[in-house]
Amino acid sequence: MTSVPKYYTFNNGNQIPSIALGTYDIPQSITAKIVYEALKAGYRHFDTAVLYGNEHQVGEGILQWIQEDPQQNKRSDVFYTTKLWNSQNGYHQAQTAIKECLAKVHGLQYIDMLLIHSPLEGRTKRLETWRAMQEAVESGLVKNIGVSNYGRQHVEELLQWERLTIKPVVNQIEISPWVMRSELADYCKSVGLVVEAFAPLTHGYKLHDADLVRVSKEVGRSTVQVLIRWSLQHGYLPLPKTKTVKRLEENLEAYNFQLTTEQMQLIDHPDAYEPTDWECTDAP
Repeated sequence: MTSVPKYYTFNNGNQIPSIALGTYDIPQSITAKIVYEALKAGYRHFDTAVLYGNEHQVGEGILQWIQEDPQQNKRSDVFYTTKLWNSQNGYHQAQTAIKECLAKVHGLQYIDMLLIHSPLEGRTKRLETWRAMQEAVESGLVKNIGVSNYGRQHVEELLQWERLTIKPVVNQIEISPWVMRSELADYCKSVGLVVEAFAPLTHGYKLHDADLVRVSKEVGRSTVQVLIRWSLQHGYLPLPKTKTVKRLEENLEAYNFQLTTEQMQLIDHPDAYEPTDWECTDAP
């Protein structure tokens, strides 16, 4: 079987579960319940952001699970990611924002990974923000730091910065068979970044694609499961989102089957460019 690891290892030696529950657009009123149920289903990795407005609720769901059985359910087994919004970029702004992010989930004691949500604020603020993030790692508030929506030029800018002391571990970008970004993804991997794929299910827009449906029938799995598996077999870390408890376990079934080379090639659309979310990897 095509080997798909349950964990990826970062360039700093830390590990991250290879599927995350994306929590964008999950209403605050049900976020804690979905996160708690996801943990019971086997998820150990959760992705939120200041922009999503549900950091506190994600933390509540995790804490409920830990407190239910502290002997078995350990904080160290859960990976919690959040992201600083554009208005929080800049050295002092980021310092304040990091403390606010931690305060929203203070019961978790630390943030497993903090990302810059986008490169839109420009070079100076990007690098000032990174300086504050490096200090947060040094102080123990944050375990890992990375970026999101970065193009190659932004990653190079950071890696070549003379004040870089802690490398990014991740670039989180939209990737699906219809926006593959192969060059960018391959570059990120080549410099030691794990590539996280947000919107791996295309926000549902492509779930009835004829080739995808054909493959799903061949393997006896849903088109959602096939798309998650496609990301994993490309070596990415998909962040599928669901508001439905029943689908949580189904998404993790992506570990339990494989796609052939021919099936992968049928789903691949290397020349397509159909992002379903914002595009800022080309920002100056």
